[in-house]
Amino acid sequence: MPTDTELDRVFSADGVFAAAIPGYRSRTQQLALARAIQQTIETNGVLIAEAGTGTGKTLAYLAPALLHGGKVIISTGTKNLQDQLFRRDLPTVRHALNVPATVALLKGRANYVCHYHLERAREDGRFMSREDVAHLEKVSRFAESSRTGDKAELHGVAEDASIWRYVTSSRENCLGGDCPHHKQCFVLEARKKALEADIVVVNHHLFFADVWLRDEGVAELLPACNTVIFDEAHQLPETAGLFFGETISTGQLLELARDARLEAVQSCKDYAALPEAALKLDKATRDLRLIFAEDSGRWPLDKVRDRKGFEAAFIAASGTLEELVAHLESQAQRAPGLESCWQRSRELVAAFEKWQAPLPAECVRWVEAFSQALTFNTTPLSVADVFKKQIEGSARAWIFTSATLSVKGDFAHYRKQLGLLDAPSASWESPFDYDRQAMLYSPLNMPEPNTPGYTQAVVKAALPVIAASQGRAFLLFTSLRAMREAHSLLLEAFERDSLPYPVLLQGEQSRTELLERFRKLGNAVLLGSQSFWEGVDVKGEALSLVVIDKLPFAPPDDPVLSARINQINEAGGNAFMEYQLPHAVITLKQGAGRLIRDEADRGVLMICDPRLIGKPYGRRIWQSLPPMRRSRVEAEVLAFFAAEPLADLQAGRASPELQE
Repeated sequence: MPTDTELDRVFSADGVFAAAIPGYRSRTQQLALARAIQQTIETNGVLIAEAGTGTGKTLAYLAPALLHGGKVIISTGTKNLQDQLFRRDLPTVRHALNVPATVALLKGRANYVCHYHLERAREDGRFMSREDVAHLEKVSRFAESSRTGDKAELHGVAEDASIWRYVTSSRENCLGGDCPHHKQCFVLEARKKALEADIVVVNHHLFFADVWLRDEGVAELLPACNTVIFDEAHQLPETAGLFFGETISTGQLLELARDARLEAVQSCKDYAALPEAALKLDKATRDLRLIFAEDSGRWPLDKVRDRKGFEAAFIAASGTLEELVAHLESQAQRAPGLESCWQRSRELVAAFEKWQAPLPAECVRWVEAFSQALTFNTTPLSVADVFKKQIEGSARAWIFTSATLSVKGDFAHYRKQLGLLDAPSASWESPFDYDRQAMLYSPLNMPEPNTPGYTQAVVKAALPVIAASQGRAFLLFTSLRAMREAHSLLLEAFERDSLPYPVLLQGEQSRTELLERFRKLGNAVLLGSQSFWEGVDVKGEALSLVVIDKLPFAPPDDPVLSARINQINEAGGNAFMEYQLPHAVITLKQGAGRLIRDEADRGVLMICDPRLIGKPYGRRIWQSLPPMRRSRVEAEVLAFFAAEPLADLQAGRASPELQE
């Protein structure tokens, strides 16, 4: 196991990392964090570690984990971070430390090409578009040559392309040992490598869905593990809630209908009733989705039941599902694929019956609409007890790290959410010189955020700052509606004022493609909502301004949040101070963290919401942000960008409302 002296040699200015990693800089915060993680690993303890942007937390947990040895699971917030860890960070650190550890990357089933479903798709040949046909050929060639089958490695077919749902498997439609391609299975190969490896890189969704909940094939992974490290650990409470609850999707019904039809064509062409029943289920399921005119939304069950036509459409879909079960049962013995469809259909019937049963204690039932699907959810109001029980019942180290876990250094909110009330916690501030590199700007005379015309006021206030920054801006919104309205207003204003900055909008391309364009253009303005608030890293001059329209309080009518608010208040607590405000602060810290990503970065964080200054709780919010110089004066902001400070603008001087 590593000693403090050994870690000193690794992280020092003339040490192992300095010799092996171009541009490496020794940071006292990074070494202190690495020592805390080392001690936690050695004692099989628990550590909640907040590490400000630029601390270098990835190296700080990789070094002690690799040097200590044993089996380590590293869980990240996204598949992009997974790939970065596996393909860049881990090889670099392993080489620098000269540690012979084996490393494996493990993703969910839907990320790997399935030979069986690829074969079925080629035989069926019925697709929605010519693009699907072209993509199918690319996937087919990829499956023949790839060693992993990981769709992220196939260039030319976007990860969200519609073809993937035809050529990948799910837990429900995998044939397991009955599959004729069992020996070639990419999923089984990935899981085998994960079981054999010293370091396994997963993501939070996979960790809870497969590793923690012990999906067949990876059930042995967690018991054999000495250390679990959660990076981007601020996401865990929400992710855990998804998997400790129960969800059924109309997408599962549509996939069942599709697979049943394909299997019928292959294995029981003489039984016409089966494909007919599958088509009936498909139509009834789509009709159920059409009850909701909204593109998206979340509603509690009682509001959904009051919606005109819902009960009848729900009963119709359930009835056609049960009809399909009967037909599948009569044909199941004819082929493994039919047997699989029958078992899936029975499980779905049971799941829908359970969803209509009396509500379990301390849970909420709700429905969420997506553009093409509905989900029916039963969510626990707290995951603290079950999470705590899992942590306490294991002899291994648990590391929780992120740049955003506390509210002004207080970890109470995060600890309470995960039941880690007595877990040691510590915060290491960013090494960046925020007072010199950045400015927090809260514009004057902004209307209240719930008033008509608020988004128009945001755009009006942002325009001179965007001009001063010469584009190079993120505009982050708390709703898609506001984002789209601002997009239209911004295009009009740019044309009117002859501002030559390209405007990019979330949804026009994938996030990866938009970010690549943003970096290449060098003067673009990108408008985004939730998916751009975190996990986005744009270093250098391409990003010098981040505008946030509102403080990111979750909508109080959200069914899960509403139920949690009621639970806290009924118990005598203050839901706003105990839950809503801490959650908003952590989300805001994520959005603010997009601005300064390197020692050479320079920019302005503009928060338009007047509640930041006008409400008593506003001080707690801005004091949780990095220690930037602060201003409410537009001229000072423009001078900051011109790099010619006004005579009375001194580093660290703040407007009266923003004084400590």
